[in-house]
Amino acid sequence: MNRLLRHTAVFCGLLLLTLLARATWLQFVQADSLADDPSNRRVRIAAFAQPRGDIIVGGTAITDSRKTPGSDLAYRRVYRDGPMYAPVTGYLSQAQGATFLEGVHSDLLAGEDVRLVKNPLDALIGRKPSGGDVVTTIDPAAQKAAYQGLTDLDAKGAVVALDPRTGEILALASTPSYDPSDFAGLSARESEKFTELERDKDKPLSNRAIREAYPPGSTFKILTAAAALEHGTVTDIDRPLDIPAPYRLPQSSTTIGNVVPDSQCDGVSMRTALQWSCNNVFLDTAWKTGKDKMRETAEKFGFNAEQFTPVRTAASSYPKRLDAPQTALTGMGQGSLTSTPLQMAMVTAGIANDGKVMKPQLVDELRGPGLRTIEKSTPEVLDQAVSEATARQVQDMMEHTVTHGTADKVRIPSVTVGGKPGTAQRGADVRAERPYAWFVAYAKQADGTSPVAVAVFVDPEDMDISRSEIAGGRLGAPIARSVIQAVLDREDEQ
Repeated sequence: MNRLLRHTAVFCGLLLLTLLARATWLQFVQADSLADDPSNRRVRIAAFAQPRGDIIVGGTAITDSRKTPGSDLAYRRVYRDGPMYAPVTGYLSQAQGATFLEGVHSDLLAGEDVRLVKNPLDALIGRKPSGGDVVTTIDPAAQKAAYQGLTDLDAKGAVVALDPRTGEILALASTPSYDPSDFAGLSARESEKFTELERDKDKPLSNRAIREAYPPGSTFKILTAAAALEHGTVTDIDRPLDIPAPYRLPQSSTTIGNVVPDSQCDGVSMRTALQWSCNNVFLDTAWKTGKDKMRETAEKFGFNAEQFTPVRTAASSYPKRLDAPQTALTGMGQGSLTSTPLQMAMVTAGIANDGKVMKPQLVDELRGPGLRTIEKSTPEVLDQAVSEATARQVQDMMEHTVTHGTADKVRIPSVTVGGKPGTAQRGADVRAERPYAWFVAYAKQADGTSPVAVAVFVDPEDMDISRSEIAGGRLGAPIARSVIQAVLDREDEQ
């Protein structure tokens, strides 16, 4: 009898130890994975149990939290001017999760960031603090100008504007866009709306400003010029260069001409080449500078690396393995070279800021309840891409291109503006595919500093215009001009 009791006691003890081990495993090892499991409804109930903090633009909240009647998810997210700000905010959906700033700063907005706890007793008793706010760097007037410029064209495209002095992102627009409020809840109609957006051939959920990369075309010529000057391939921007037009690619029988008559580009200086966007000069210059030096300069401007704004961006690409003709093609922004609109804005801003590239940032400040500052952003240098002397020479050429060349449509009276349009071929059959249109520009203040640099990208694939009308100066320059003017108006008010 005693033996049976001992065996029973041992068996019960083993069961108890097994239960304790399992409970410990669940609590300390599997807790995070269980909490993140999309099937765990308790997590979603807790996430939407109270109003969320807001995303702020120009001192005004562009988000809000509204009660959801008849649901155990008490609050849902709503957005003001949702389509215009979707590339900034992303979305927060009870069914689809969170993206962009809503996702990156979800803990702060939801009140789960430990920095929000002011009283240690609140943490001990499980009292959750109110959500904090994310204050963006976006200039509302510049954002409106960017978004309206694209929608007026009824085009797929993107606009990015930066403050070259700080790296602050002043505008971040992408079209076609979507309203995050449309699928913030759990209803069947909202699920259908999200599915429609996912399947839409125009990809409205895509953030073309920071997550899509395209051949930058002739806007890349400003980087080619900077690399050539920095590495001594070109020493005088006004000296005529013995580069024929049309131009035969090195080690190739392929000949490339120019949009303007070839006679206008034959043997010209680099200043004149940028003025009329002469392909021959930049093809030859990139080849002579060499793939390694070209890539080194591109990487100093931010190529071949993801940027975190804090939203992660796609990396623009200057490839490592290039032969001679491929290297030459990068000089005019073609071949296997790709860039996001953000990256070309960074290149333009770096040139405008005397060669110093600032890390792009979308968030100015994180705040707790009562406007308490939790974290404040400070400008951060990404790299000194080229010397001040080199940058000043490229500025000189870009400003000449506005006053006497192909970028004249961005001209603003009494303001020094530098610019460069671009048209980028895509696809294997360049005659069948409609090209992309680009435009980059910056403006200077009286003291020589630049408060704004802009990159405009337009995909005219479905636009009701002829191929001959597709040009960066025609489609992109008016948008760049309106964004620059909006920023300059703000600067004048300060």
